Amino acid sequence: MSIFGKNFKKHANVYSGRIYNSDRKWIIPFFVSLLVWITLISAAIFGFYSSSSSSSSSYNHDSSHFDIVSFAKSDDSSGFFVDMNIEKPSEFPKEKAPRLAYLISGTKGDSKRMMRTLQAVYHPRNQYILHMDLEAPPRERLELTMAVKNDPTFSEVENVRVMAQSNLVTYKGPTMIATTLQAIAILLKESLNWDWFINLSASDYPLVTQDDLLHVFSNLSRTLNFIEHTKLSGWKLNQRAKPIIVDPGLYLSKKSDLAITSQRRSLPTSFKLFTGSAWVMLTRSFVEYCIWGYDNFPRTILMYYTNFVSSPEGYFHTVICNTEEFTKTAISHDLHYIAWDTPPKQHPRYLTIKDFEKMVNSSAPFARKFQKDDVVLDKIDQELLGRTHRFGRGAWCVGGSDRGSDPCAVRGDDSVFSPGKGAVRLNELFVELLSDDFGSKTCPS
Repeated sequence: MSIFGKNFKKHANVYSGRIYNSDRKWIIPFFVSLLVWITLISAAIFGFYSSSSSSSSSYNHDSSHFDIVSFAKSDDSSGFFVDMNIEKPSEFPKEKAPRLAYLISGTKGDSKRMMRTLQAVYHPRNQYILHMDLEAPPRERLELTMAVKNDPTFSEVENVRVMAQSNLVTYKGPTMIATTLQAIAILLKESLNWDWFINLSASDYPLVTQDDLLHVFSNLSRTLNFIEHTKLSGWKLNQRAKPIIVDPGLYLSKKSDLAITSQRRSLPTSFKLFTGSAWVMLTRSFVEYCIWGYDNFPRTILMYYTNFVSSPEGYFHTVICNTEEFTKTAISHDLHYIAWDTPPKQHPRYLTIKDFEKMVNSSAPFARKFQKDDVVLDKIDQELLGRTHRFGRGAWCVGGSDRGSDPCAVRGDDSVFSPGKGAVRLNELFVELLSDDFGSKTCPS
C-alpha cells in the first residue's frame, strides 16, 4: 500500500472516530429534535387540511342555514317568524335587538310636520336622517336644524341628523331616488348598527309605537325586505318605460315639471321591469348592495331609471326582483295604509277621522297621507301611540310623569320593549304575509 493510501486510511479512521465519538454525545438530542421537527411539519400539513375542511364545513353549514331561513321557507313561514308574548316587556341582548334607520323627507312648509313625524317614530335605538328639499327657504331649513339641535334627547343620544345638502326633489323623476340613495349612504357611513331602512314623508304617520315595531321585528328574519312589487305591464309600460324624460331637478335650482321628449325607446331585454309603492322597508344588506353595486347592476338600473317616469316606483323594485340573491326576500307589501282616489287610483287621498277604524283594522304600522295637524293625528297620538309629550309610549322612558313631567326625559335600557295592542295587530299582519302561500308574495320568476 502506498504512503498516500496508508495516510488516507489513517486519517479516515481518525476522522471517522472523531465523528462517531462526538455523535455519541448528542445523538439523543439530535433524534429528539428530528422527532419534534417531523411532528411540527405533520401538524402544519394536517392542520391546514383540517382547517380547510372545517372552514368548508362551517361555510356549508352557514350557507345552508341561511338558505333555509331566507329562501326555502316559501311553503312554511315558521323560519321567518317567532311567536311572541306581549303580556310582559320583552328584553333582548343589545346586539340582538333590531335597529331601524329612518329617512323623513319634506318640502316647503313641512318643517313642523317633519318634527311631529320624527317624534312619533322616535326611539333611542334607531337612526334618523331628515331631508328638506331645496324648494324650502333657507330659514325653514335652519329652523328644522335648530329644532333637532335644541332637543335634549336628540343631543344626548346623537341619532338624529339633518342633511346639510338640500336637493331639489321631483317625485316622478330620479331626483327622489338620488336623495334616498344619498341618505342611505350617509346612514351607512355614520352608523354600523342598524338592520332595516324605512323611508317616510312629512305626510306619513305611525299607527304603532316603536316598541311594538321593534318587538315584532325582533322575531323576524333580518333578510326580509318589504317592498310592494309587480311586473310593469299595461298602460304603465307604455306611459312610463317608453317615453324618454329629463328631470330638470338634476340641474336647475327651481322645481319644474319633467321634460318629455318626442322620441320613445324600446323595452329592455337584459332585465325585467317591476313597479310598486315608493314606500319601502329594506334590509341593510340590500341597500348596501344598491350603494356598492359590486357587480354594477344597481348602477346600470339607476342609469336606466334616470330617464323613467315615476322612477321611485320602480328602481328598488327592479333591482331586487332581478337579483337572485334577494328575489325570495321581497315581500310584496309597503307596510302602509293608503286610501286611493276614485279610478284610476293614481293619487292617495288625505286621511281623516272617518278613516281611523280602517287604518287600525289594516294592521299596517304606517299610514299616509295626512294633512298638517289634522285632528285624526291627535286621535292616533292618544289612542294608538300613548303620546302625551314629545315621544310615543316606550319602555325606554323611565322618568316620572308627576305634575305633567315628560317620562322620556329620563332614558332607560333601549333594548327593553313594552309591546301593546299595536304589536298584536302587527303580528297578525305578518302571520298573513308569511303564510303558506308566502312564495306568491315574493318576486315572480
